[in-house]
Amino acid sequence: MANTKQAKKRAGQSENAAPATAPSSRASATSSRTSARPPRPKAAKVGGMLSNAMSELDVAVRKGVLHKKTASRLKSRIAKTTNKAAKAAGAPPAAKAAPKAPKAKAAKKAK
Repeated sequence: MANTKQAKKRAGQSENAAPATAPSSRASATSSRTSARPPRPKAAKVGGMLSNAMSELDVAVRKGVLHKKTASRLKSRIAKTTNKAAKAAGAPPAAKAAPKAPKAKAAKKAK
């Protein structure tokens, strides 16, 4: 039970925020669990699981459910385990995304 005015206010704030953040926190937790420990994944399934987990973690960061560094750490762990599972299944590891070039440089090259 909150004893101070500040603690009472914080308790109320967390109660109000809980319904908004619950769906994305559940989704990100579920996706990170399922992709971190795939039972016996097929080669095609591993890539899909990886991208789903990454996007759900990004959504959780945008909504303020997770800190961006926490999401980054989880993404790294998920990528390691899915690459290990893909290697065991005989598939090539998931490809890294190519870094995006700044738009200004791309426009200069086009001219």
